[in-house]
Amino acid sequence: MKLKDKVCIVTGGAKGIGEGIVSVYLKYGAKVMVFGKSKDALDKTVAKYKTADNTVVGYHVDVRDNEKVIEYVNQIGKEYGQIDVVVNNAGVIKLMPFSETDIETRDWQIDINIKGTWNVTHAAVPFMKRGGAIVNLSSVTGPMVADMGEVAYALTKSAVQGFTKGLAADLVTSGIRVNDIKPGYILTPLVKDMAADSNPEDPDSVLKDMASGIPMQRLGDIEEVGELAAFLASDEASYITGQGFVIDGGLTMPETFGSMGVE
Repeated sequence: MKLKDKVCIVTGGAKGIGEGIVSVYLKYGAKVMVFGKSKDALDKTVAKYKTADNTVVGYHVDVRDNEKVIEYVNQIGKEYGQIDVVVNNAGVIKLMPFSETDIETRDWQIDINIKGTWNVTHAAVPFMKRGGAIVNLSSVTGPMVADMGEVAYALTKSAVQGFTKGLAADLVTSGIRVNDIKPGYILTPLVKDMAADSNPEDPDSVLKDMASGIPMQRLGDIEEVGELAAFLASDEASYITGQGFVIDGGLTMPETFGSMGVE
C-alpha cells in the first residue's frame, strides 16, 4: 500500500494509459481524482473502479479550460487538505505530414499536451507539500525518436521533457519531486487510432508491424505504465527527480534495426 491515502490527480484517467494508472494507484491505496474530457468515458471508469474500500472521484474537465481546472483543483485541495501526487497524462496525437498540418491541428496538440500539463500543475503545486510528486507523461517520440507525420506531437512531448527538468529544478527545495515517463507503444485507444490513421483499411496490420519492431515482440499493457507511475509517486523513489524513464519493450534499444527480434 505504498500510496495509501495519498491524494492523487490523474488527468486523462478515463481510458488508455490513464486508466491503467488509476487502477494501479487504487490497488496501492491512493485516493484518486480522475480528470477526463469525455463524461461518458469518465463515468464508466469511475463506476468500474468505485468500491466501498477505495476513493475514486471523477471530474469532467478539459485541461485546456484553465478556469475549470483551477476550480476543481482548489476544490480537491480544500476538501482533502493537500494534494500529494499529480499525474499529467492527458494527451492527444494526430498523424499528419508537416506540410499539411493546419494551425488548428497543431494548436490542438500544443494546447492539450503542453498547456494542459502546465495548467493542472500550476493549480496543484500550492496544495503540495514536502514529499509530493509530479509525474508527467512524455514519450519516446520527440525526445528520442520520431516517425513521419509526428512533427506536432514530437514537439509537444519534447516540451514535456523540458517542462519536467525545469520544474524539478524549481521545486527541489520545496521537497516536491518531478519526473517523466516516456512510453513506447502501449496498447491504448490512442495507439489504435494511430493505426487507423496509418491504414484505415487494415489497422490490425499496423499494430502487428509495431510489435514486430519491438525486441519484446509485443505492445505494452496500460498497467505496466501504471506500475512505473506508482513507483515514481511513492517514497520508494524519494531520491529521484528531474529524470525521464523509458518503458518501451526495448523499442529504442537496438543499434541495428531488426537485430533484437525475439522469435
